[in-house]
Amino acid sequence: MSAQAQTALPRYTLNCRMNQEAAALERLCQVVRVRGFQISRMSMESADEHLDIALTLSGSRPIAMLRSQLEKLHTVVDVALQEQGASVRSVSA
Repeated sequence: MSAQAQTALPRYTLNCRMNQEAAALERLCQVVRVRGFQISRMSMESADEHLDIALTLSGSRPIAMLRSQLEKLHTVVDVALQEQGASVRSVSA
């Protein structure tokens, strides 16, 4: 895919909180990849027993589909989609 085609794709920012567990971050990245998104920026911070992860993604598929799949991961505590300065949160147990 060319650089021009990549920049034409919609960009999203997801903030995700996960329980710290072996391979949790790897599973998150795998779901992102399998659902057809590319990670253009990622930052992760360890806070107590949680991982706070900020992902900047690009992709042509619906972000709601990815968000739904991330919420199904047993290690995910919270997923927030930032849209044009606003934040939409979803909490899983």
